[in-house]
Amino acid sequence: MPIITAPAPPDTGEPPGGGGTPVPLPEIGRATATYTDPTGTVWPLTDIDSDSDIFTLAEGVSGLGATAYELTQDPHPRGGAKLRHAQAQARTIVWPLYVQGADHTAFLARWRALATAFTRTLREGPGWLEIARPDGGRRRIAVHYQDGFEGESKQGYYRYSDAAVISLWCEDPYWVDPVPLTVHRESGSASSFFTPYPTVSSSQVLGATRVTNPGDVTVWPTWTITGPASAITFTHTGTGESFTLDPNAVGHGNLLAGQQVTISTDPPRVRYQNGDNWIGGLNWPTASLWGLAPGDNDVTFTLSGSSAGSAVDLSYNPRYETA
Repeated sequence: MPIITAPAPPDTGEPPGGGGTPVPLPEIGRATATYTDPTGTVWPLTDIDSDSDIFTLAEGVSGLGATAYELTQDPHPRGGAKLRHAQAQARTIVWPLYVQGADHTAFLARWRALATAFTRTLREGPGWLEIARPDGGRRRIAVHYQDGFEGESKQGYYRYSDAAVISLWCEDPYWVDPVPLTVHRESGSASSFFTPYPTVSSSQVLGATRVTNPGDVTVWPTWTITGPASAITFTHTGTGESFTLDPNAVGHGNLLAGQQVTISTDPPRVRYQNGDNWIGGLNWPTASLWGLAPGDNDVTFTLSGSSAGSAVDLSYNPRYETA
């Protein structure tokens, strides 16, 4: 556990320092941090304005750097070893917090509420730790409380203030951009070029598309198909992987105009617009729900039985090694 030095317990309830500038955090420089608990309540962690009652003790923050990997190796006949597989490991983030109040009652209420905000992740699902940079960029990671919300047990503490060095466990070690990137492709309606005057459809034509993943690791996108369509095939041109959705395989028949199906690639899930499970509509066992590697990915969308209004929407959140 990192050793931290907390400021002396204030008699007035005012934190040391001041101003609303970002706090310098190890491994990422100046940044602001927030924690969103499973109920959706947002807790500012780096606000050091004069009226703040929770803020981060930057010395001691750790676990924001590159992901740790477990390497599977095979001995090389000429000496050394050859890497067979690299498995990303769960991440632990250490985050020291200082909590205070104008009096003991106010401090205790805040201390207890913050403890509940973290520990409820063990019962209600993960919370989100988010790091925002001065340029507006944001990255977040899903966290579960592990330990550390205990206080300093020093003379003078737990009267108006106390500090806790909490450990947050992350089952997915990668940081995620909270703003999804989207790609939309739609069939345009046919029209005469000469009558009554030259026209060009503003819709994008389904077919070959280049999708760019700006992140550090593979992302697993979500697809939304809008009818009309009788069958939809998604192909990653670079790897040759593909999968096909056939609405007739689940007894629905062709998708009609406006009807929608959503396909999630991780975990595999296919849902019709009313929530029905359409996982049987994929062309198992040959279906491969492929991901988007870092960089450019050439993909193809093929909709059989499409017409005006047929569309494919692709959505994904880039993932990163560091905060």
